Amino acid sequence: MKVLFIISTDDGETIYNAMRLANVGVEKGDEVSVFMLGKGVMFEKSGSEQFDVIGQMNKYKGDFYV
Repeated sequence: MKVLFIISTDDGETIYNAMRLANVGVEKGDEVSVFMLGKGVMFEKSGSEQFDVIGQMNKYKGDFYV
């Protein structure tokens, strides 16, 4: 299956959960793309100790567009 995630928020919890779901798709063999839009491009500053956004980003092996 082909899946596209469009992330347009800088909320760390939302980005973290979207990337977790994207990683599950990749692990199951889906063709997953992530597109950061608007405030989403600030994802590097959105994480916290509870929501490891950068950790999920580093784990991600699909197409990524900023």
